[in-house]
Amino acid sequence: MTLSDSFLSAAASIILSLFWICFVIVLARNAVSVLQLGLAFWSFVTRAKPSSSNLFLWQRYADLSLPVSVIAPAFNEELSITQSVRALLALEYPQHEVIVVNDGSKDRTLQMLIDEYGLMPIKREQLAVLQKTKILGTYASPRYPNLLVVDKENGRKADAANAGIGFARMPLVCVIDADSIIERDGLMRAAEPFMADDGELIAVGGAIRIANGCEVVRGTLTKIGIPKSFIPRFQVVEYLRAFLIARVANAELDMLMLISGAFGLFRRSVVVEVGGYRHDTVGEDLELVVRMHRHMREQGRKYRMAFVPEVVCWTEAPATLQGMRNQRARWQQGALETLQRHKVMIGNPKYGRIGMIAMPQLVIEDVLGPPSELIGYLLLPIAWSLGILSPQLALAFLCVTILFGTAISIATIALEELQLRRTPNAHDLVRIGVAAVLENFGYRQANLVFRLVGINRHFKGETAWSAVPRLGFGAK
Repeated sequence: MTLSDSFLSAAASIILSLFWICFVIVLARNAVSVLQLGLAFWSFVTRAKPSSSNLFLWQRYADLSLPVSVIAPAFNEELSITQSVRALLALEYPQHEVIVVNDGSKDRTLQMLIDEYGLMPIKREQLAVLQKTKILGTYASPRYPNLLVVDKENGRKADAANAGIGFARMPLVCVIDADSIIERDGLMRAAEPFMADDGELIAVGGAIRIANGCEVVRGTLTKIGIPKSFIPRFQVVEYLRAFLIARVANAELDMLMLISGAFGLFRRSVVVEVGGYRHDTVGEDLELVVRMHRHMREQGRKYRMAFVPEVVCWTEAPATLQGMRNQRARWQQGALETLQRHKVMIGNPKYGRIGMIAMPQLVIEDVLGPPSELIGYLLLPIAWSLGILSPQLALAFLCVTILFGTAISIATIALEELQLRRTPNAHDLVRIGVAAVLENFGYRQANLVFRLVGINRHFKGETAWSAVPRLGFGAK
């Protein structure tokens, strides 16, 4: 055997071994998805059915509900800020205040709020100072006594949320994105678990849906629709998988690791106790929840976090690949930052199921999974052309990635139709189903590339915030 033959043989062996490693990791990710799907179905089937009547919720819980401070950080949100605030003020809840934090917007966000609600400067002291930047002013509205607008220097979303938490006077705080709309009974449904709680419940998450293609009138979602553009339509499928499968399953096992920054309800005292959101991460929502788990476990305190899939918060999804790239790279970077900061928890029995199961699951999903699947796609044609990959193994990889992913998505759509029925009609259901198939041919692979961008940014130590362009509610 010549030297070149030996080199080619060694290279072929390395390529095949690397492909096998990628295949096993992707298979493990999909095995987790199957378990989550089964747990989600079990959770929906065995749980007590929630009331579909807003009146029933009000009659039953109005006297038991804890007051809530709704905090909406806002940066350059002039396209949707007045509609969002109007929807927050109109939430069906016995006692809630709305705190909008203008995080040094460079557009007319603050001026639009002043004009729309007749805001006047007031003096109001913070109960806790959690933000790093300077408060420039506070404003109140004579017409809306439960509205407070805080103007501050720019410090990014985490700093803005912390400023709002510092001004909050209610025992529960609800942190949402300013470009999101909560359904009118959403706050009541999210707070319902707190009403029967013995003090152990510290956080509740709710489902997030895509507002693109929906009809929004004066801050209220009046008609549910499906985006015409395929980029946000693919995200409809993604969000269904994330919130009806992963979140429900993890909450069923008391391993809820992420409460979306678009909507989350927290016990204020615990958030203040852990110091609020971190300012030095682009994944502040994930990091806060992981830190709360760590804090409570290290103190040996009983606690739990819940997820209510009926709580729907509608948010505008990126409509372009550039917006997608910025958002997904940021999510990936935030996940890696959180895992690095709390690496002591990974595989550590001191942290119970969080350390032994939930954290390793994050490692598989956010560290090993994305590059493994993408490398597998790249190695497949190379190994095939070299004749070292059997047709059976090549077919198995494609089935595990494309066919299996499609099956999980279709099952998620079926679960949504059986349990929640939020899709308007059969025609729209078919359109979502078609998107669940087509996303595997280009969109899924693009997402993997975007996540690699986030991995690269993490290892380069980049901290810049990559903004996502907004078109405003009503965008198709």
